[in-house]
Amino acid sequence: MTAPEDSLVVTDLRVEFDGFVAVGGVSFDAHPGEVRFLIGPNGAGKTTCIDAITGLSKGTGSVKLGDRELLGTPVNKIVRLGVGRTFQTASVFEQLTVLQNLDIAAGLRRSSFSLLRARRGIDPAIESALEETGLSAERDTPAGILSHGQKQWLEIGMMLVQDPRALLLDEPVAGMSQDERTATGELMQRIAKNRIVLVVEHDMDFMRRYASRVTVLHQGKVLSEGTVAQVQADPKVQEVYLGTAGAATTTGMLAVPETTTAVTDAATQGSGA
Repeated sequence: MTAPEDSLVVTDLRVEFDGFVAVGGVSFDAHPGEVRFLIGPNGAGKTTCIDAITGLSKGTGSVKLGDRELLGTPVNKIVRLGVGRTFQTASVFEQLTVLQNLDIAAGLRRSSFSLLRARRGIDPAIESALEETGLSAERDTPAGILSHGQKQWLEIGMMLVQDPRALLLDEPVAGMSQDERTATGELMQRIAKNRIVLVVEHDMDFMRRYASRVTVLHQGKVLSEGTVAQVQADPKVQEVYLGTAGAATTTGMLAVPETTTAVTDAATQGSGA
C-alpha cells in the first residue's frame, strides 16, 4: 500500500492479548484533506487499532506516519512525531481556564529555555486554536463549567496548539447534543484540511454526514471500505449489522436517511471497541 508522505498508513496490524486476537491483520490509510472513519460493532477492534497506533497497545505489522514507523516507538515520541489522540472522556484541567489549559499544552512543544523566558501576549498557536474550536469567548472560563461538547473541543484545541500531523478521535460526539455534534463535525472538517483526522464513532448519522471514507471492522478484521454509499451498499456490512441485536433499527441506519435526525446505532451502542 502506498500513500503520500504526510499520510498515516496501517499495514497488516495485529494486536493480541493473552492469545486473543483483538486485531487480526488490519490495513487502511488516512490522508490530510479527508475525515476518515473507523466503524463497527462492539469488539470489532476500533479503539484497539488507535491504541496500537499511539503506542498504548503492543502491535505487530506496520504503522507509518510519512516515512516514520510508529510501532515499537515510545508513547512520548509518538506524540512528538505529531500524533494527537482524544479519549471518550475529555481530559482537561477543570480548575484552570480554557486559556490556561491551552497554554500548558502549548508549553509541551516549547524548549526548556523558552519556558524560562517571560512571554508577552498570547501564543499565536493558542489564538488560532481558540478561533478554530470556537472557544474564543470562553478563554477565561474555568474548564470545569464548560459544556460536555466544549470540553471535547478544548481537548482538541490542546492538541492543535502542538501542531499535530494526525488527530485520532475516539467517539468525539458521544453524549453531545445535536447542535454540538454539528459543531464538532464542522470542526473536524476544518482541521482535516491540512491534517490527518481519524475518527472512531458509533453515531451512524454523524458518520454519514461527515465521513470522507469509511473502514468497517468486524471481529478484528476489515469487513468493508470505501465511501459512505459504498459501505452502506455492501451486502457483507448489511449482513453483519442485520445479524446483531436491534436489526430493525439497524436497517434504518444502513439506508441513506431522508433527514439528518441524530440516531445512535443500536447494533453498536456502548463505549467498547
